[in-house]
Amino acid sequence: MSLLIAMFSFSLAMSISPGPVNMVIVSSGASYGVRKTFSFVSGGTIGFTLLLLFVGLGLSKAIDVYPYFLKYLAIAGSLFVVYLGCLMMTSKAGLDIKEHKQPTFIQGFLLQWLNPKAWIACTAGVSLFSVPNSHQEFLTFTLVYFVVCYFSLFSWSVLGHKAAVLLNSELRLNIFNQLMGGLLIATACFLLYSSFN
Repeated sequence: MSLLIAMFSFSLAMSISPGPVNMVIVSSGASYGVRKTFSFVSGGTIGFTLLLLFVGLGLSKAIDVYPYFLKYLAIAGSLFVVYLGCLMMTSKAGLDIKEHKQPTFIQGFLLQWLNPKAWIACTAGVSLFSVPNSHQEFLTFTLVYFVVCYFSLFSWSVLGHKAAVLLNSELRLNIFNQLMGGLLIATACFLLYSSFN
């Protein structure tokens, strides 16, 4: 039981803490509502879970052999996060929002695979909740993380939707989107900087 509590605590701390995915979800929840943000939430959750399985079932050995892989990933991931930040900053508030501007399942999925925070969470989780010669503990951890991640990301979309009450004008919503996009770009720069120091 204590192992399950540890798995839950780790998953919650990593999923609920602010990061690039959560910032996009808050902004989308405020702009489009919970229902239209759900596909991005699903993409982010499924993308992270598959990344966790990928790392836990063998890629961690390749990372040990090729440590520069994570640095290249940090560059690609930061560029993708900057791209999403620019999309967020330039999205227009109001009823005339074009459908292609709202975050998609594929963007949520890709953002996890290009997100240095997600790779760090996966690597740390694998090292904490894996045992030699058995995948049972790791697969249990993956299931716990999947449920907690879905709940956490969904909670961010609800938070964004509730914040929309305060953002009851196009001007306020545009300022909010620009602020969130700017924070996303700043986060990408910080992640890139920290991966090379």
